[in-house]
Amino acid sequence: MENLDLVNRDPNNINDHLGVEFEDILAEPDGAHSVDCVWKASYCCFNFWKNFWYKLATLCCGICIAAEWGCEFATIAFTHVWFITPLFKVLEIECACLKKLYGLCVHCCLDPCCESLGLMFSAFKKE
Repeated sequence: MENLDLVNRDPNNINDHLGVEFEDILAEPDGAHSVDCVWKASYCCFNFWKNFWYKLATLCCGICIAAEWGCEFATIAFTHVWFITPLFKVLEIECACLKKLYGLCVHCCLDPCCESLGLMFSAFKKE
């Protein structure tokens, strides 16, 4: 908890694409200017509601959603540690035998044919 940065809450810039500002959403074309007080009020209204709803949603749902994601990643870690990694080790051991058997079969059946074809075609010379 002592390493939690409460100022820069996105130090790895994971959510840079969510930085929405008033000017990114609303803009008037050149020559079409509304009344300045309406434009300023719109700016204040946009920012108030954007911040209010984000904070309300975070307050109401954020802890539950964080708990769910914590459980999800704990399940993934548990599954990898206790099932997937040992399974890969079993497959690595078992497949080594199959790899050796397959290699022997290929060398027994294909090597003589390939060597014969190689000798046969080596007789042809380009002139």
